Amino acid sequence: MYNILLFAGTTEGRTIAEQLKGTDNRVCVYVATEYGESLIAAGEGITVKSGRLTEEEMEQEMKQSPDALVMDATHPYAAVVTENIRKACTATGHAYLRVLRQGAAEELKDAIYVDSPAAAAEYLSGTEGNVLLTTGSKELRYFTAVPDYKERLFARVLSLPNVAADCAALGFQGQHLICMQGPFSREMNVALLHMTKAAYLVTKDTGVTGGFPEKVEAARDCGAKLVIIGRPLQEQGVSVKEALRIAGVSYIDSISADDDQEKGLSAGASNGENPSNKQEIALIGIGMGGEGCKTLTLEARAFCDRAELLIGAGRMVDAVAAPGQSVLKEYRSQQIAEAIQASEAKTIAILLSGDVGFFSGAKKLLQVLPEGVLVMPGIGSLVYFCSKLQLPWEDMKITSNHGRVSNMIGLCDTNRKVFSLLGKEEDVRTLCERFLHYGMTDLTIHVGEKFGYPEEKILTGKPEDFLEYQGDPLSVMVVENPSPRTVVTHGIPDEEFLRDKVPMTKEEIREISISKLRLSRDSVVYDVGAGSGSVSVEMALSALEGQVYAIEKNPTAVDLLHRNKQKFRADNLQIVEGLAPEALKDLPAPTHAFIGGSSGNMKEILALLLEKNPKLRVVINTITLESIGEALQCMKELPFEDVDIAAVSSAKSRALGRYHLMFGQNPVYVVSATGKGGQES
Repeated sequence: MYNILLFAGTTEGRTIAEQLKGTDNRVCVYVATEYGESLIAAGEGITVKSGRLTEEEMEQEMKQSPDALVMDATHPYAAVVTENIRKACTATGHAYLRVLRQGAAEELKDAIYVDSPAAAAEYLSGTEGNVLLTTGSKELRYFTAVPDYKERLFARVLSLPNVAADCAALGFQGQHLICMQGPFSREMNVALLHMTKAAYLVTKDTGVTGGFPEKVEAARDCGAKLVIIGRPLQEQGVSVKEALRIAGVSYIDSISADDDQEKGLSAGASNGENPSNKQEIALIGIGMGGEGCKTLTLEARAFCDRAELLIGAGRMVDAVAAPGQSVLKEYRSQQIAEAIQASEAKTIAILLSGDVGFFSGAKKLLQVLPEGVLVMPGIGSLVYFCSKLQLPWEDMKITSNHGRVSNMIGLCDTNRKVFSLLGKEEDVRTLCERFLHYGMTDLTIHVGEKFGYPEEKILTGKPEDFLEYQGDPLSVMVVENPSPRTVVTHGIPDEEFLRDKVPMTKEEIREISISKLRLSRDSVVYDVGAGSGSVSVEMALSALEGQVYAIEKNPTAVDLLHRNKQKFRADNLQIVEGLAPEALKDLPAPTHAFIGGSSGNMKEILALLLEKNPKLRVVINTITLESIGEALQCMKELPFEDVDIAAVSSAKSRALGRYHLMFGQNPVYVVSATGKGGQES
């Protein structure tokens, strides 16, 4: 039998379950889906059950624990579920406690309020412009009533296969279906509004925890109209903190942003402000963590010992906290800032792994915390690993593949030593497979895992030694290349490329054209009509931290592109088989474009490129007089500036006996220009 039956599935429910773990309570947590179950760790007095329950099934569960307190921490919009829980409690005589989420502080004057998803769809039917829906997948059926909904509406839903399938069945698919897992920052909401060109953002008042303030700010930043679906029930209940107090658990600061200002206000604060005594807050790099946290500096250790509150991810606070010390297991910047604002603690240590300046959360925290925060460095994984390897790191290229993608092939091909943070179990194996694919057999690979813990592991070998390796997700790698490529300018000789019978832009023209593009290391470049790939390869090797897309319709040329990509280790070169402009439509927006062949579609190609990026830098190569005429007409009719035309003629020497004669090559027109950035032509 249980003494608490917790209906969860929300941040508030997960917070309560986490805080009840390891106490004297015996808790059964009910969630609707297996996904919800995966977010709550069972054990230490916590049992988790997944599956949607009817009112009768709820009654059966309650009858098995007749003395249990029922906590309802379901979603504010789950009105039917809440009603069923209440009815089941009434039928069985159980005590019912509703846990509420903090909503918006006041009605927004510039927003449209409606009573239901159906009412929102009715309102949108009388408007024009794209719409970003952030209400989830369950209500999408109502929005199919909006005229042209398949073209106008963009739905953001959970990234689950069954959800995506259900949405596709309703007609939401392709770029109109955005499958993502929150929480969503203001910046992310802004990016999605820009991407969808949305004039309206539809949301529910999901409160602070549900990211409602971030949606409001993003809509205002982008000039989008908010359509807010009001809550179906006007409820009464308690906060997370009060619910835990009733359960007999002492809890200082709530993980959830639903933690109202009860504690701060009772101490005399006003409007969410802290009491008069200023808080002392420190961002602390704890180094490698592990038992005893041996890589924590003496300064940081002294601050942690006297801190009234420790904040950080679970493994960090567990490694540092003293018995009985108050802790808050939280890693998200905004939630930490809100918890500190509501806290009475005067000395607060925020724990960050490694060093505060090395791929750390300190950057975001400093943006949301009050001025005067102390920053205490730690020992990062780079320093620790290199000390173990007895390897100097002042000449090392530093990158990360944790939550991002870097061009490890290009970096390791051009640097003697490369360090990278990894983020997936298969990262080491996958990278070593790619090293071998590009013939990089002479590399030395060092892999490190679980630094600071008893399971710490450091391995050294060649790429082939790691083809079956399955490592810890949070591992690091150092790659040593005894003979890196050191040429810093483009200029690969023509004879180095595999050619077959496919036309190729000759070396002199190629180098002039690439120079005219004015590439950066992180450029995103299209090579339209890529041919054998000589220009594509040279651009990929120049823009090592960027991406090059080679678009080619000829199957023979496509095969050559793949072979030249492998030969020159141009891993940041992606080959797209097809005809422009159709083949360009689903590619990311380019910063630069080279057009070596347009198949008569030059104006259509250039118009699409400018639509993707109005400030695009473009270079066009033409040989025929008709093509240069077409290019000039495009420069006049489309919004381009900084137009430059160079007629380039070159001749190459050829030995004939004792003599050398010059043989002229076809003259080429090199047209370069920059988009006006959306200005009228």
